[in-house]
Amino acid sequence: MRIVLLCPSPYSESSCATAVLLSRLGYVPTGALTLPSVERRTLIRKIAQWGVRDVARYAQSKIISRSRMENQLHNPYLQGLLSHGTSIFRNLHEVGSKYGFPVVICKAQNGPDSIAQLSEWSPDLMVFTGGDILRGQLLRIPRLGVINLHLGLLPEIRGMSSPEWSLLTDVPAGVTVHYIDAGIDTGPVLRRCEFPDMANCNSLDDLRNQLIAFGIEKIAEVIAAFGRGTISARAQSELNHDNQYFVIHERLKLLAAQRLQHCQNAAAAVRAHG
Repeated sequence: MRIVLLCPSPYSESSCATAVLLSRLGYVPTGALTLPSVERRTLIRKIAQWGVRDVARYAQSKIISRSRMENQLHNPYLQGLLSHGTSIFRNLHEVGSKYGFPVVICKAQNGPDSIAQLSEWSPDLMVFTGGDILRGQLLRIPRLGVINLHLGLLPEIRGMSSPEWSLLTDVPAGVTVHYIDAGIDTGPVLRRCEFPDMANCNSLDDLRNQLIAFGIEKIAEVIAAFGRGTISARAQSELNHDNQYFVIHERLKLLAAQRLQHCQNAAAAVRAHG
């Protein structure tokens, strides 16, 4: 099965971790198509999710000398996948060099150069790890479609800031692996999994990082099931097109953090009383 990754940046830890896990399982990507290291839309999205200080710290960890920050990761739960020997994979070029697949940088994932490159690779399946809103011409290239990891349960939680909105709307935290279609998080669902360890997350960032690591494992399971021919998708039959969420206001984010703390306190009380 020919698999291509669509990535938001060569320095995306989740993209690198996905490529490593698939390669270790025998599904070495045919190629990875990525937006540039500094891309305006990705930068705006990350600032909205992480804040300026954390984005600056993350960027610094990727560009300064290996001798000082080689083993630092924004998401510590990807350490096992990104470690190789005494080092850490810092970008897709290093992962591609290790496992033998090309990494191509594009200006826009829907652009003509990208379409030409993807058509040349002729993938059976594409895995989207972030970037542009994908358009029909690109979506029609892979034989099996384009799949995405969403950090929320579909169809209840669509759009951005999914872990926070899950807490605010009393929907269990979880991930969904689904097909990308013309809508936003509206494609058929391949796997939907509740996250079992939310009570062990000590912050919203920690929850998000754990969900990413959890979800990458689910992507690998879905691709293995594709390889065996044992998976099928189901339409989001109860899809409510009004339930798309956007970047969250700081006051609501604080309320979500308080609800996460309540979950931790409730779990601690249960453990204390046996």
